[in-house]
Amino acid sequence: MRRRLPAIGAAIAGIVLAAGTATASAQDVSPEQTPAFDFANGDTVATGLTIPWGLTFLPDGISGIVAERNSGDVLRIGTDADPVVLGTLDVVGGTGSFDERGLLGLAVSPTFATDGWVYAYISTAEDNRVVRFTLDRFEPEPIVTGIPSALNHNGGRIAFGPDGKLYITTGDANDTANAQDLDSLGGKILRANPDGSVPEDNPFEGSLVYTWGNRNVQGLSWDADGDMYFSELGQNTWDELNYGQAGGNYGWPVVEGAGGGPEYVDPLVTWRTSEASPSGAEVVGDTAYVAALRGQRLWTVPVADGEAGDPVAVLVSELGRIRTVELGPDGWLWVATSNGNGQDRVMRYPPVEG
Repeated sequence: MRRRLPAIGAAIAGIVLAAGTATASAQDVSPEQTPAFDFANGDTVATGLTIPWGLTFLPDGISGIVAERNSGDVLRIGTDADPVVLGTLDVVGGTGSFDERGLLGLAVSPTFATDGWVYAYISTAEDNRVVRFTLDRFEPEPIVTGIPSALNHNGGRIAFGPDGKLYITTGDANDTANAQDLDSLGGKILRANPDGSVPEDNPFEGSLVYTWGNRNVQGLSWDADGDMYFSELGQNTWDELNYGQAGGNYGWPVVEGAGGGPEYVDPLVTWRTSEASPSGAEVVGDTAYVAALRGQRLWTVPVADGEAGDPVAVLVSELGRIRTVELGPDGWLWVATSNGNGQDRVMRYPPVEG
């Protein structure tokens, strides 16, 4: 059941050995390093959702908040109660099966205990933008505007990095020229101060741009050493897992996948688009977990020091399209589906003991 309230302040089971292609040297990375979650014993956290997109956690240690893309609803979810709508953000999108606009990523301020800020990536009639609001008011304050918007290729993942900066993934908005244009916020990963201003140590002076030459980045995470990894949806041939480098040009639209030349950063791993369409990503220990939409699976990829091992797929065709994956404060791996029609859910999977 879903309730609406006014705004308020060991072994991995079910493995399929379907592997992508590791495209970087990985002699120091081995599958034995992969920490295991028990994917045979998932626990249902929330049901009856429609295209949940962003998923993050409040500092109380038990509450998750999830964003529904089309409705603009922000819901509180947890193992202790049914989903509750905390409030709604005004968004555009959901006009058809190809309309990917709406309420996308969510992030909680690292200093939430004192400022109460929650951040969201939303689509408006004019642009994509990042706003912040508090759960007791739901009055969004725009902090980054002017991100190109289209029916699809909108990016939308946001997360605070270990440096306390807000990272924002954007898509090329169906205009491939945006990705290679440093004056455009499209086709990039952006890096901002919590108030939306430009950090002084960004790679391009006076610019929010952190990486460029990206087509549609929807997954973003860091390992314990502070190294960034991100997933990127390709066009017709190659999807990617990349290692994030400040100022790096990832080649789109000149190149899709690897092999574009020394001026471009090659991906660590590529998959055929039928196997992936990667959205969310989460690094836990020495493993990147990558949610696959079209591939309807969760990819596990050993990673360390900017290199990657061979991918292995789990949950193949068990949940349908997987949009988001996050490590919960309970130590379980939380996964949100993206099937639509009120059939979506959030699951969590326990770490394997021993």
